[in-house]
Amino acid sequence: MTLNEQTPQQKETEKEVVVSVRGLTKIFKDFWGRPKAKAVDNVDFDVYKGEVFGLLGPNGSGKTTTIKMLLGLLNPTKGRIEVLGHSPKHVATKSRIGYLPEESYLYRYLDSRETLDFFGNLFQISSQERKKRTEQLLEMVGLAGVWNRPIGEFSKGMQRRIGLAQALINDPDLVILDEPTSGLDPIGCREMKDLILALAKRGKTIILSSHLLADVEDVCDRVVIYYGGRIQAMGPLKELLSNRDAIRITAPVLPKETLKKVIEIIRQDVNEDKIKIDNPTQNLESYFLDVVKKAKQQALETSGATSENVIAAYLRGEAETSPQEKTEKLLERLTYKPETPKVEVEKKPEQEVKVDESKLATLTTTPAKQEPQQTAPPPQPESEVDLKKADEKLSNFLNKPK
Repeated sequence: MTLNEQTPQQKETEKEVVVSVRGLTKIFKDFWGRPKAKAVDNVDFDVYKGEVFGLLGPNGSGKTTTIKMLLGLLNPTKGRIEVLGHSPKHVATKSRIGYLPEESYLYRYLDSRETLDFFGNLFQISSQERKKRTEQLLEMVGLAGVWNRPIGEFSKGMQRRIGLAQALINDPDLVILDEPTSGLDPIGCREMKDLILALAKRGKTIILSSHLLADVEDVCDRVVIYYGGRIQAMGPLKELLSNRDAIRITAPVLPKETLKKVIEIIRQDVNEDKIKIDNPTQNLESYFLDVVKKAKQQALETSGATSENVIAAYLRGEAETSPQEKTEKLLERLTYKPETPKVEVEKKPEQEVKVDESKLATLTTTPAKQEPQQTAPPPQPESEVDLKKADEKLSNFLNKPK
């Protein structure tokens, strides 16, 4: 091995670790504290910056439990977890994480803009920035045309779209997606996968959990496969899926004579029953998207969600969308005058003084009208009469003959 060559282990040590898990174990207990189920059993893995990391496994294998411990929603029984260099319980670290749960828990009576504004306010994003990001995200997920509909009227696929938007409202460094393509149509699945790849290129880290292995195969760099709470396989997807015992050669259509010569050469080293010749096929997703693309070119209308697969500008790291906007914003800063707010503040007291004078005028007239009402302390004579009666009764009582 030369000095310039590096092993995969050496390359991994040079990458920035975003999530580090060592000896992670989670045991669920019953009411009396007795062990009931070992959901995660001594798991070790690292997730690096800018990669798409897949968590695979059958139901009940420990994927969702691992995600909840990464988010700080569950405490591990044993082991250590570091997320962005801190504990999952670290509050400031949570603001750098975006999470799309398996089921979208949204307020059904809010519309799309109100939903994103609500979640953006939780991250203390300014109102102007929230509005800007909301418009970009709605355009990105294809809900700009139906923003005024309540979330409760959305289909499951549309709820996944708005759920993805809320997971990206804070521009997170780590994005955790649990079954992101569940309920989405093929177009939405393709857009979701393109978005995941775009976020990874920008340097964001994505942890993906899904049962749709075709989606995982399209986007993930590395995967771990769970079974029984343990990792059964882990590594780069290309290495895990490559078949070292076979070679595939793809070429354009050859003349019949040339093809016969190629087969004769291969037969010299390989038995004929192991040679397979056929036409390459595309997957159903590619064919479906091609049909829809042709329908769009014919300007056919649809009432469903639509998007042009455009990533939100703030997720691309672009503050402005055009040089003209940059110039206008620069001119606003240069022409800003701090004296203008003082003039507005001086006008307000004048209006308040006028209002106070009218109130004082009305108040000065009321006491004159209320003066005759002060003749109502007649309780004093009544109390005097009562005292005289009490004295007479007391004197009569004392003068009675014994």
